[in-house]
Amino acid sequence: MTLPEQAPELAAESVTQQRANAVETRKGVVAALSAYLLWGFLPILFHLLDQAGSVLIVAERTLWSLVLLAAFLAVTSGFTEIRSVLVDFRRMRVIAVSALLLVCNWLLYVWAVETGQVLEASFGYFINPLVSVAIGMVFLGERQNRMQTIAIAIAIVAILIQAAGIGRVPLIALGLAFSFGFYGFIRKTAQTGPATGLFAETLVVAPLAMGYVIFDIVRNGVGVHADPTLMLLLIATGPATAVPLLLFAYGVRRLRLTTIGMFQYLAPSIQFLLAILMFGEELNALRLLSFALIWVSLIVFSWDSYSQRRRMTA
Repeated sequence: MTLPEQAPELAAESVTQQRANAVETRKGVVAALSAYLLWGFLPILFHLLDQAGSVLIVAERTLWSLVLLAAFLAVTSGFTEIRSVLVDFRRMRVIAVSALLLVCNWLLYVWAVETGQVLEASFGYFINPLVSVAIGMVFLGERQNRMQTIAIAIAIVAILIQAAGIGRVPLIALGLAFSFGFYGFIRKTAQTGPATGLFAETLVVAPLAMGYVIFDIVRNGVGVHADPTLMLLLIATGPATAVPLLLFAYGVRRLRLTTIGMFQYLAPSIQFLLAILMFGEELNALRLLSFALIWVSLIVFSWDSYSQRRRMTA
């Protein structure tokens, strides 16, 4: 077949490939958006469970996540990777540290919802990307350009104004941002998939979680476990944890990182609105100013990331 004869076939193949890529991209957008929407509305579930207590919620969340992830890995033949992780002492040591950071993050977040501090929690997740950049600077020696330095400086001013607005250091926001920032930093070195890694992490802390559930039942009786509605909500913490993670993993394989980077602000934005409109938290002028500065900081940071990626692909 001559080149002129091949041209229409090559063009048809190119169009077919483009259509297939567009379909995969749309699937990725739907999956990633769904993940961030579920994460954004998660405070509602924890708010409904406030009488259970933050420690019991996290313990049940750990156990039900473990059950759901075990089922998922069984269906997808993921236990082969799990076995390789469990016998690797170096990776398990890293997993143990990341599990501790994750549980601390969960406890602090659930406690923030319980005590009516969702606004401060959302502030923590807004500053999380900038904290991750700062961790890279300090621990990996990563050099930041002028725009990233400006974004971090604006964020520091925003944190100081947030402290003035609430009359104390915003420990919840800083605790959430740094625990999740270090979790991501440590987790990268474990070299495991999202579902496999979370399964290993929940497996590590499952004995403690089960121990606390038993202790709570012995001390307080069946309590919330006797209420069918509350029991269903506790079970729901499992899929509420695992499903967004699996959707995110599906989406991130089909989307550019810049697209994912834009989506990550959706969850704290929803939490911000929930705190004001549903939970009735107070937003005074100073706190509003601190959020405005964080949004400016994130715009600077996101624009710089987008510009760098465009230069790399040009």
